[in-house]
Amino acid sequence: MQHSNSDYVEPIVPVEFTPPKGDGPRFAFRWRWLYSAMAAFTALSGFAVWFVLTARSVYIEVEPLTAEIELDGGLHFKIGPRYLLRSGEYGLRLSNEGYHDSVIVLVVDEEASQTRQLVMNPLPGRISVSASGLNGARVSIGGADIGNTPITDAAIEAGDYKLVVSLDRYREFSRMISVAGREVEQNFEIELEPAWAEVSLTSEPPGAEVLVDGELAGHTPLVAEILEGNRSLTLRLPRHKVWQDQLGIIAGESLRLPAVTLEPADGLVFIQSNPSGASVTVGGEFKGLTPLQVTLPPERQHEFTLFREGYHSKRTNLEIRADQQHDLQIELEPVLVSVRVQAEPADAQLFVNGDLVGPANQIVELLAAAQTVEIRSNGYVPYATEFIPRPGLDQIIRASLKSLEQVRLENISVVTSAAGQTMKLFFPEGSTFSMGSSRREAGRRPNETLREVKLERPFYLAETETTNEQFRRFDPDHSSGTTAGMTLDNGSQPVVRVSWQQAALFCNWLSEQDSLPPFYEVSGEQVIGFDPKSHGYRLPTEAEWAWAARVDGSGNSLRYAWGENLPPPARAGNFADQSARSFLIEVLRDYNDGQPVTAPVASFNPNLRGLYDLAGNVAEWMHDYYGSVGLSGSAPIDPMGPETGESHTIRGSSWAQASITEMRLSYRDFGAEPRYDMGFRVARYLEEE
Repeated sequence: MQHSNSDYVEPIVPVEFTPPKGDGPRFAFRWRWLYSAMAAFTALSGFAVWFVLTARSVYIEVEPLTAEIELDGGLHFKIGPRYLLRSGEYGLRLSNEGYHDSVIVLVVDEEASQTRQLVMNPLPGRISVSASGLNGARVSIGGADIGNTPITDAAIEAGDYKLVVSLDRYREFSRMISVAGREVEQNFEIELEPAWAEVSLTSEPPGAEVLVDGELAGHTPLVAEILEGNRSLTLRLPRHKVWQDQLGIIAGESLRLPAVTLEPADGLVFIQSNPSGASVTVGGEFKGLTPLQVTLPPERQHEFTLFREGYHSKRTNLEIRADQQHDLQIELEPVLVSVRVQAEPADAQLFVNGDLVGPANQIVELLAAAQTVEIRSNGYVPYATEFIPRPGLDQIIRASLKSLEQVRLENISVVTSAAGQTMKLFFPEGSTFSMGSSRREAGRRPNETLREVKLERPFYLAETETTNEQFRRFDPDHSSGTTAGMTLDNGSQPVVRVSWQQAALFCNWLSEQDSLPPFYEVSGEQVIGFDPKSHGYRLPTEAEWAWAARVDGSGNSLRYAWGENLPPPARAGNFADQSARSFLIEVLRDYNDGQPVTAPVASFNPNLRGLYDLAGNVAEWMHDYYGSVGLSGSAPIDPMGPETGESHTIRGSSWAQASITEMRLSYRDFGAEPRYDMGFRVARYLEEE
């Protein structure tokens, strides 16, 4: 077949194939955004898994439930009522209508599941208070004063409070209220009750001032509003007597009093006398001493009598006018008595009521009334006496003055302690006497061994046992108490229920008051020793007591304080007797001293040395420790007992004892504790010059 040139096709010529080399162009993926998305998803998924695995489930419970919660400070998720949070701190904000916004720090710890309970603080309530339309009533809520009524829109925090409303002349209102808070408006309408009553008053004549508890309320006739309670009502009108009454006012209950008739006022009389101090009677009734002012019924005459010791009485009459002052001046005439005065030494001077009237040896005119008469001379102790001259009698005042040296010697023999105890001085002067009792003596005890004792040092011994009044100067709180329903605590009765320690400390106190060296050595409140050379106050030694109680003027030892036989004679002492038989078992049947328990000291006869109650009334503490006594070749001098011991010696019988054993003066007892029938008396040595 033949073809034309236009249909010519170039033949295909095969060429040799050569494979491409490795350094030629690579394959490139064109869809890059899909890769980024997959990578982001993978990372996000991993983060989410990590967060879920490391987060903590936190339940936030808020009161009120409607509160809005906002969390700041980190990644968190809310799933239902719970939040997923990692451990750490977060800012937590709470808000709700009616409550204060709260911003707190929420701390999430490592626990997997946690709960946080939160309570929001409500806003204050809006409180209004009114009081029955009364303005000015004081209002307090919960003790805080919030002002006067009416109170409007006061901000009060939620809670329970005591509401108090008070207003002068009204009863105070008080009750508990609950404030809702959250800006809730609450209105309290209070009804105050009047605290008065209306009292109607009239008087005759009218126009009298009316005073209620001293304050003017108006004039009669009057309807007064008087506060409840007991009130003093006074009506006062010039030239009339004051009328007074007490009213019990009950609030709200009106009261109409009967018309008050006012009496004319008394007249006033001012009475003077020369000399003053005269007794005044009006119509025979004593009114007082001049100068004197008295009120008396008017429009009548009154009889006045004035009298004074040493003066003639005087009588006069006076007519009294209503509401007027009268002056009465009376001159009294003296009653003089002639009195002879005789005195030694001859140059002595006479003083009457402190005024010198001349030499003591004279006849002097004295007023017939009690006067102080003194006689003085240089180098002598003045003599003074209260003297009452008697008209119609021959009277003489005799005085022999004592020289100062004579009185000094007498003062050594008798002294008085700071507590008022009279102390008598004794000079044993080497007296040797027997203590104890014979084995044949009825009632004897084994501790009454006969032995010779010698006393050399002069000593003072109190005339009486220490009284309650004297001991209370040292210990004001001490009480001796009672027994069998009868007191042991009167001032003049002997002190009882005191320990030996208390008695010794009282002695040291006396020494301190009289500026004497203390006899007892004390550490704290305990006596630990004594100074035998001291002349300070102390308890008597057993030897001193036995000598003073038993040895008579001939050196013989008495069995009983009154002699050798029982029963005791009248007024021998205070023992267990018929007056105490209702509560004591053993009593003296043939003796009655009239004192069932302790008697005032010095109520009975003293012994031969002028000392009281060495037998009877109360037994007495001795200075000595108690111990057995034995015989020795020579009599000990001024013995003071054993050096140590647990108890102290007791001497003398008491009001509660009546046996032969106890009544004897040789009876010895011992003890460590106070007793209701035991006291003490004090002693001291004479100061050596």
